[in-house]
Amino acid sequence: MNINKEEIHVVWFKRDLRLQDNEAIYNALKSNKRVLFMYVFENSLIEDPHYNKRHWDFIKQSIVDLNSDLQKYNTKVLCVKTEVINAFNQLFNNYKIGTVFSHQETGLLITYNRDKEFTRYCRNNSVKWVENNNNGVLRGLLNREDWLEKWESYMLQPPIKNELKASQFIGIDEIKELEKYFQIEDLETPKESPFQKGGTKMGWKYANSFFKNRHQKYMTNISKPALARESCSRLSPYIAWGNISLRQVFLEAHQHLTAENKKHIGAFASRLRWQAHFIQKFEMEHTMENESINKGYQKLKKSISLEYQKAWKEGQTGFPLIDACMRCLQETGYVNFRMRAMLISFFTHILWQPWQAASQHLSSLFLDFEPGIHFPQLQMNAGETGINILRIYSPVKNSLEHDADATFIKKWVPELAKLPVAFIHEPYLMTPLDQQFNNFELGVNYPKPIVDIKVARKKASDTLWKMKKDTEVQKESLRILKKHTLSNRDQLLKNN
Repeated sequence: MNINKEEIHVVWFKRDLRLQDNEAIYNALKSNKRVLFMYVFENSLIEDPHYNKRHWDFIKQSIVDLNSDLQKYNTKVLCVKTEVINAFNQLFNNYKIGTVFSHQETGLLITYNRDKEFTRYCRNNSVKWVENNNNGVLRGLLNREDWLEKWESYMLQPPIKNELKASQFIGIDEIKELEKYFQIEDLETPKESPFQKGGTKMGWKYANSFFKNRHQKYMTNISKPALARESCSRLSPYIAWGNISLRQVFLEAHQHLTAENKKHIGAFASRLRWQAHFIQKFEMEHTMENESINKGYQKLKKSISLEYQKAWKEGQTGFPLIDACMRCLQETGYVNFRMRAMLISFFTHILWQPWQAASQHLSSLFLDFEPGIHFPQLQMNAGETGINILRIYSPVKNSLEHDADATFIKKWVPELAKLPVAFIHEPYLMTPLDQQFNNFELGVNYPKPIVDIKVARKKASDTLWKMKKDTEVQKESLRILKKHTLSNRDQLLKNN
């Protein structure tokens, strides 16, 4: 089949859209075979409800950024729109494929099944597939014994430096000829966009500004929905899509760590550890995508209310901070961590809806959607792990504490902007006279609360605290702790 065809190696990009500290590229370049870079825009993923156009635009911008650097080596990324096996079948018509290099992906069930199918495909076609470690997440672990020590050892190794030469790659002219046999994905994206722009250069721009000065109020503003937009690093989409490796960020943080900024840079670095912890957790418990990690909570039944869900998705719940966060997320793809937790808590506790019904909507909005973060966080904030403290976030308390002057709410819920600040936080407290005086009608200009929050909160709290005493919940909690809790040695490392 492949007689007289040149044998090449393929680097299959996934969530690793960078040239440096990219082990897949490093290993591909060690051989004496020419290398083809390829990204496959898989129809199955494009149609998957977890994803949104904002994600594909970010990926396209990342590839354009890659291609701008690859141009000097007379190559580029072959971007095709098809399924992965179809793409490789077509490549076989043009080349003999020796080895495919990529990174291990802790992804959705759909990508997990795709990878299993691709493993069989490679075996049947005498192709070697080398999957490289991704950000220190380990595959096949049974428990967390010494996991943090191994992760930190990986993180403290020097980043992989790739020395590229034009002779190592399939040339641009050859790739253009190759493109005639594929449906090629258009990499054009809107010139004006409210979303962060993808690409390694843009990622480092955010990193440099954070470590230079934006970190100075990191811990002060981390919980504030308006101020966090500037004081937080905003690196999460660049890490999620691999424009920058976690190791590069980790080492950069340590290089900038001083006694003066330890409170802020140190706190940021600790969150990089937690990021890896959650992805490792999902790697070891992939059923979390659809089921509660604590099997005891799978018996928890909630009544589905499409009306509640619609109001939550559209930012029309009658609770201003909830609505502001959802509208902001819809428009920009970002809200800070505390606001994300509050949105999930409100949906699962106050509206008493199953976390599974929020999963796809939120993932489609988060520009930094990372499955390994998304599902563990969903379940933790829904109170269905059995090992985490039950937190039922109060939108009013958070509004008063973290958006006291209602700056954030005014921006994203402009129909409330002209009211006195006290009423912006709780418009439902307005009397008919207050409404008349402010030329405002509750239920017309802005929705009335869709639930009685005190009653809903008590129901959720009573039910979930009772379930924590359930025999199966407690048994599962012990199993989860045994499997995912760091060893005593790792705990000491984490705390020092």
